[in-house]
Formats: sequence, structure tokens, C-alpha cells
Amino acid sequence: MNEDPGSTNGPAHRSWWDRLGHLFSGEPRNRDELIEELRAAQANGLLSNDTLTMVEGAIKVTELNVDDVMVPRAQIVMIAADATLEEILAAVVESGHSRFPVHGEDKDEILGILLAKDLLKFFGDGKHFDVQGVLRPAVLIPESMRLNVLLAEFRRSRNHMALVVDEYGGVAGLITIEDVLEQIVGEIDDEHDDEDEPSLIHEQAQDEWLVSALAPIADFNEVAGASFSDEEFDTIGGMATSELGHLPEVGEEIGIGDFLFRVTEADDRRVQQFRVVRRPAD
Repeated sequence: MNEDPGSTNGPAHRSWWDRLGHLFSGEPRNRDELIEELRAAQANGLLSNDTLTMVEGAIKVTELNVDDVMVPRAQIVMIAADATLEEILAAVVESGHSRFPVHGEDKDEILGILLAKDLLKFFGDGKHFDVQGVLRPAVLIPESMRLNVLLAEFRRSRNHMALVVDEYGGVAGLITIEDVLEQIVGEIDDEHDDEDEPSLIHEQAQDEWLVSALAPIADFNEVAGASFSDEEFDTIGGMATSELGHLPEVGEEIGIGDFLFRVTEADDRRVQQFRVVRRPAD
């Protein structure tokens, strides 16, 4: 009897299952071969695109560390322990977040996590507000922790957020369960997310750009045709600050490769924006 080409019992189906069975028999093979087989299954109609993406994401999570996906320290919205209720509410409204690290004298002294919903009890009944009285314990994890290990810890402890500390015990970043899940299922938008992410690189004229210090080096390379390495630094600000050797001030300039970087915005803690011009060839 001829095989129905549309049947799941056809030769292509059996061939794929034969290969997959062989893959899991005998000595283990590498992950690249596993992904190749999964993609063949998707091509044969045995997996949907969404399923393949999630399986690949789940495999990828086992290869990533916390510092690969965490929110860097400079972008964390923190609240000081001596902040007033009004100041805290302003931070909650402006950021749209639901959880906030609360720090003591400096931002490396994490006292706990404030949940925005815990503020509701202080409205309408005249209760005295004390932020430290409503803090939840903070979870501190190392930068080197694997994402799959962290996800298991989040599930076990029922926490949704962890502070990432460096080898010296200082706060290096922040990571949430959503950050981990997005590596598996893709971007998860909520009602507070902007519909379109703001551009970090704006072309002003030919060979001239306004570039946020947070712009990834890889993105600038693509836009400007540059070839800066992102092995040591992820962002334009990190690269330029390292080249200068100090925290830059507004108006400072530095030439890196074929480009001139001029600081256009900065405060006493970090540089925020550069005007970048391609230098004419000698």
C-alpha cells in the first residue's frame, strides 16, 4: 500500500523519529545536533514555530548566566529607606514597577523589597508610614548563577525578583522571573510597557548621530558601519568611559577608531548621551 504523503505515518515522519530515537540512544551528542533535529521536526510539521522557539529558548536558558540578562545597576529604580510616602508614590507612578529594592545609606546596603500593593494600607486610615515595617526579604544572588537554576529557585521560594551582587558584595544589577521567562517565550509586554521602545541612536546628518550611553555597541556598529568589539563592554557609554579613563563631563571629546565621541549629556554619576561623528579619512 502506498503511504499517504500527508499522513503522520509516512516515511518522513518515521525517518525523523528514527533519527530522534538514535539521538537519545547510546552516547549523548551535542546540543547543536539536538536543535538541528528539532528544526527538522518543525520543517516536517511535527512542531509549530512557537513550540520550536520555546524549546530552543529553554535550551538556551541552561547556557546563560544571570549577568547575561539582568537589568544593570544604573537602570534599577531604588528607594531610599528615609524616603517619604509621597516620594515613594512618585517613584511608583513614574516607573510603573510593582517591586522596588529599598536601600540604606548607600545603594549597596539593600534592606529589603517594597511591594507597591503594600502601600495601600496607608491610605484613608491615617496610619503612620514606616517603609521598613512593610519590607519583604531581598534575595541576593551571584552574577554567575545559571538562569535555569535561578528559575528553579524562583519557583521554590515564590519570589519574583532578585538582586545580583558582584564578587565584592556590591549591587551589580537586578533580575526578575519575567526576565528569565522572556528568554524562553519571547518578549512579555504588560500595560506599563511602551508600545514602541525609544530609539537609542538618532541620525542627525550624514555620518553624525546622537547616541544614548545605553545604546548597545552591536546596534551602533550596525547603524554606523563600525566594528567596535563588544566582548569587554556592552554599551557605547561603557566603551567610551573606559577609553577616557574617568567619568566624562559634558563637552569632553575622545576619538575612538574612525569616530569622534563628544559628551552632550552627563550628571555626577554617569554619562548619558554622545554626539558621534565619523572622522574624515586622512
